[in-house]
Amino acid sequence: MHSHHSHSGQFCKHASGSLEDVVREAIRQGFQVYGLTEHVPRYRDVDLYPEEKELSLEELSKQFKDFLVEAHRLKSLYASQITLLVGLETEYITDLDLRGLETLLKELGERVEYLVGSVHHVNGIPIDFDLPTYGSALASFAAENDQGRQEAFLLAYFDAQYELLQRFKPELIGHLDLCRLYTPSLRFGEYPTVCEKIERNVRYAVDYGALFEINAAAFRKQWTTAYPADDIIEIIRSHGGRFALSDDSHGPQAVGLNYHRLREYLIHVDVSELWYLQRSSTSNAAGRTIQAVKFDGEWLDHDFWRQTTT
Repeated sequence: MHSHHSHSGQFCKHASGSLEDVVREAIRQGFQVYGLTEHVPRYRDVDLYPEEKELSLEELSKQFKDFLVEAHRLKSLYASQITLLVGLETEYITDLDLRGLETLLKELGERVEYLVGSVHHVNGIPIDFDLPTYGSALASFAAENDQGRQEAFLLAYFDAQYELLQRFKPELIGHLDLCRLYTPSLRFGEYPTVCEKIERNVRYAVDYGALFEINAAAFRKQWTTAYPADDIIEIIRSHGGRFALSDDSHGPQAVGLNYHRLREYLIHVDVSELWYLQRSSTSNAAGRTIQAVKFDGEWLDHDFWRQTTT
């Protein structure tokens, strides 16, 4: 059993607990593969979140590099108990973030084993921080009416996602429909041009071999589904996309959180296959030595679920 997306309070100011506590909790719950993926640094003071205001940009960069040191230490220390993968979660606020990530990946080489490709901003404004900030991002688009503004917002989000996919080919597509975090009842079918962008992004990701995460964090955001919701699941499935699991934990208390609900959701949307990442001797489309592997056997029968449903 696996999760490919996590954070800790040691290296992410809006999370809690130490990275080692996260790893120990994953072991206790019976995870066999667990991904450690802190956010990459940001490059402008204006992009720091309120809880980070005491940090300089240099300190933020050092915090990320310290994460990599600790993650690899834990990977070695607990190798007999769990397979830890060391990756990162992307940011795309301006092109500065993409250029910074390109430089970072060249510098770090194989110390970064894989990427979770995520977008958390539109027009340079956070869309998952709180409802008023999301409203500011939405209001930053000029349009004749609310529907036009919503459409412009969604188009910008999926264009940013596409740019990220093209430049980095992340192995895991992070919370693909985060853009409707505060509007979970929104259906993309109401916006045909948005659907075209989604289909384009999904086709591109499928072609180079990405996995699409089914992310349990949506449940703690009061969604009745995981990310992505069922309409996106159908689009991914229609193009032959492959799914992997993530808890997107922000501390040991959230490791495996709502995985019992995730199991029910997977059954509901008829996901019959799961995939996960493992180290490889050959390079993938992005040039990183990691590959997707199909879950062997029936994932519904895995012993892991017995403890999550009791």
